[in-house]
Amino acid sequence: MSESKLHPLQFFAYALISIALFLYLMNIGAFILVPLVWGVFFAFALYPVSKWLESQLFPRSIAIAISIVCVTAFGAAIVYILVNQMVLLLSDIPEMNTLLQEKMDIYWAELQTTFGIDNNLIREKLQSIEWFADGNLNETLFNTGKSITLIGIIPLYIFLLLYYRDFFVAFLLKVSSKRNEAILKWVADAGKVIHAYLIGMVKVTFFVALLSGIYFYFFGIKYYLLFALFIAILNLIPYVGVAISSILVIFYVFLTSDTIFAPVLTLAVLWGIQLIENNLITPLVVGAKVKVNVLAVLLAVLIGGAVWGISGMVLFIPMVGVLKITFDSIPSLQPYGYLLGDDFPKPKNGQSFIKNIKEKWLKK
Repeated sequence: MSESKLHPLQFFAYALISIALFLYLMNIGAFILVPLVWGVFFAFALYPVSKWLESQLFPRSIAIAISIVCVTAFGAAIVYILVNQMVLLLSDIPEMNTLLQEKMDIYWAELQTTFGIDNNLIREKLQSIEWFADGNLNETLFNTGKSITLIGIIPLYIFLLLYYRDFFVAFLLKVSSKRNEAILKWVADAGKVIHAYLIGMVKVTFFVALLSGIYFYFFGIKYYLLFALFIAILNLIPYVGVAISSILVIFYVFLTSDTIFAPVLTLAVLWGIQLIENNLITPLVVGAKVKVNVLAVLLAVLIGGAVWGISGMVLFIPMVGVLKITFDSIPSLQPYGYLLGDDFPKPKNGQSFIKNIKEKWLKK
């Protein structure tokens, strides 16, 4: 007796329930899964370095340790700069409160003179607000300690994943005894996507930090290193990160400058850097390794942020790329891989809008 197939609505309902349950489990297991996934991704990124050191007759454990120490030292230097600059910025909070109140007085006076507005009650309410309060300090410290704990576990995961990589490959081969070539190809393709994405984003982060840091330094912004690194790191979060970091930096420039020209110029420069990064730097250094369309990336950022916070916003993009590779390798799931990809069908006429305009203009 043949098994009856599920109705499409039943299949769709089961799929939604499975996805919701999967995301819920990922959410409640974030404390374990987030450092593990970071460890997997960094293990793929550091694998070429470790492999090269092993080819130079270094023992595997020492080769892995050297690669991890180098990356950790670089990350620790960045964290030190950020913390040092942030401590200095926090010490300026009382002065920034004063500057904000003074600017509010100035703009309220100009509005009253220009439009005849006399709303002292609203102005007094705004002046009574503690804009840079530290009421959530305990929660911030708790979250910081939790993040430091997670960061401390990641190097251990990286070491163990790289050290036992042959063991994991053998496990995959045993699980798929009849599809060894397909499994190895899937692992290789997934590793290429993760490696290309992480290395490419490190290069993009460096270029964005360099460009914005040069502008902040020559423009005379006090904490230029902090703001340059802040913008570059948040740039890892597509669409959302740049907007948040730019608003905060522009707000600081607005407080510490005497004219409206400074924040407007900062907005224009940051927007220009973003255009260069999106249209020139990222296509060159990242390329088309993560072949996922913009809609899928946006959904990955939103879902990742809801499930794992900032880590999810960064990690879910290459995870979607790996998911697409998985779908493409399974014939029955290839349509879903196509749905995630960026291989759009060309228009029937096969011509672009600009080319059509040129032809119409030449006919005249």
